[in-house]
Amino acid sequence: MTDRRAELAANLARVEERIATACDAAGRDRKDVTLVVVTKTYPASDVRLLSELGVRQVAENRDQDAAPKAAACADLSLTWHFVGQLQTNKVRSVVGYADVVHSVDRLRLVGALSTAAAARGREVGCLVQVALDAESGTQGSRGGVAPDVVDGLADAIAAAPGLRLDGLMTVAPLEGPYRGQPRAAFDRLAEIASGLRAAHPAATMVSAGMSADLEQAVAAGATHVRVGTAVLGVRPGLR
Repeated sequence: MTDRRAELAANLARVEERIATACDAAGRDRKDVTLVVVTKTYPASDVRLLSELGVRQVAENRDQDAAPKAAACADLSLTWHFVGQLQTNKVRSVVGYADVVHSVDRLRLVGALSTAAAARGREVGCLVQVALDAESGTQGSRGGVAPDVVDGLADAIAAAPGLRLDGLMTVAPLEGPYRGQPRAAFDRLAEIASGLRAAHPAATMVSAGMSADLEQAVAAGATHVRVGTAVLGVRPGLR
């Protein structure tokens, strides 16, 4: 076993233990929480090692890194998630490899994703990114829309050809009333998600929690946690 493979295996085991412990504490079944490993800034060789270790869900946040990496790993059985803020001029490329886009936060992006997905004959899962630091009707500092915009955006996704409304995503806010309170933020997301499911019962995905706060996300009902550093190590600086 190579040193890097051994390192990733040990890190994955620690993260798995954290998720399992959090599920036990919350009275949840471990199989109800999906680990998505965020591989941004790391090479395709790491993705291959992760695949050998059983990882099936991987995420990227920049198309210029993700597109060549996904192409290099096209032979692997992976689900690719795009989790970064997405510009419309990158949509055609992203739709070529991403199975789920977590960061849908405006109607123009819905239209661009729909056009690109339909042109490729694909169905792309979409999550509305919720900004819990945003004022009514606005966007947040890290992307996403205020809670009162969620329903309209979700309806647009659900009606768009080539798109599938999967649920909601959030990032613990650095500003606003939930600053420094990830559990409260994730509880609020769970409330919004419950309301969304009343209108869209199939939109069951709740993407929340990262390396530092995955336990709070699991406690609040997250179905997917996005973990990078805890699996791959401290990241090199973004290029």
